[in-house]
Amino acid sequence: MKRYVGVAAILLAVAGGIAVLCADPPDVPAQVTARMRDILEQSSPEQHSHAGHTGQPGEVVCGVRVYGYEPPDAGALTDVREIYGFHLCGVAEDKRPWDVAVKLAGPVILDLSAQPPAIRVVEATAEVKYVDRLREMFPAKYADLAQKEALTEDETAELRRRYDSAAGL
Repeated sequence: MKRYVGVAAILLAVAGGIAVLCADPPDVPAQVTARMRDILEQSSPEQHSHAGHTGQPGEVVCGVRVYGYEPPDAGALTDVREIYGFHLCGVAEDKRPWDVAVKLAGPVILDLSAQPPAIRVVEATAEVKYVDRLREMFPAKYADLAQKEALTEDETAELRRRYDSAAGL
């Protein structure tokens, strides 16, 4: 009887090892998207570095689109150093509808190697046009996406739903 218990224990240990080896690898793109949203939602408008936006009261609610990250072959979220993407955030004040909410939007770079993560947005200056600034800040493959893509309809609808909830609407 003890022999059968021993064999069963060995088989169980082997099966457990195989299950661990066959487990799905982490979904790094999904983790990067969630991390980007979390960083932006936990920051203030000043940290987004948008010109002219200061200390708005209320919860920041964001929709994000990740264009890519560096290194692109990161095997885990902890390996990701920079995220390139688009953000559309609204500052949800009590009972204030989306249409009149303070919004922060545009291409953004998150530097995860900084603590706290650094947020850089693309903004034109008196000397540099917006598209030129975008091309200065983003690698070409992501700059091309940033000129064409923002949030999808589904992402926008989810953002609005989350905003309305945060604003108590």
